Amino acid sequence: MAIHFHKNTRTAFTRKCIADAIIDLMQKERFHDIRISAVTRRAGVSRKTFYNYFNSLYDALTNYLQEIIAEYLTASNANPETGHFLEQSHIQFSLEFFDKYALFFTTLNHQNMHCLMLDGINQFMLDYFSHDVNHSPYEMYCYAGGLLNTFLKWEESEKSEPPETVARIIYNLYNSNS
Repeated sequence: MAIHFHKNTRTAFTRKCIADAIIDLMQKERFHDIRISAVTRRAGVSRKTFYNYFNSLYDALTNYLQEIIAEYLTASNANPETGHFLEQSHIQFSLEFFDKYALFFTTLNHQNMHCLMLDGINQFMLDYFSHDVNHSPYEMYCYAGGLLNTFLKWEESEKSEPPETVARIIYNLYNSNS
């Protein structure tokens, strides 16, 4: 999955409206029961517009995840104090950033669409941290999957712990000398 930045604001807005419509419909029905006509109606776009951007509903959700990751990269790069991805400050930044998209992630989670999320985060780790020779791809997969699962459980628990506490737990897990 390559990360695509959409410079055209109208295009990005249309794609977001389509993804939002899918997520909204997923609140009421199973993903596999959702029809493109219902999505286009809710998003206020034509079927032709939908198919100009996507081949399927799954593609639309994958694209939205790519957009979220692109926004994350921009925000992370604009905040150098977040540090390296394994630092506690960066872990906390990640939890707080992705919390803005909690509905998207928790909806996918409740619809058992973990593969979409895992594929996205695994590809992100390989694309942006594969140059980090101190970590094997398997360490990155473990970290990415663990962070995703922890984030989903944190959201599911209605953020019963502050993000600093969760970040510290994750940091200690990946930085212990055992």
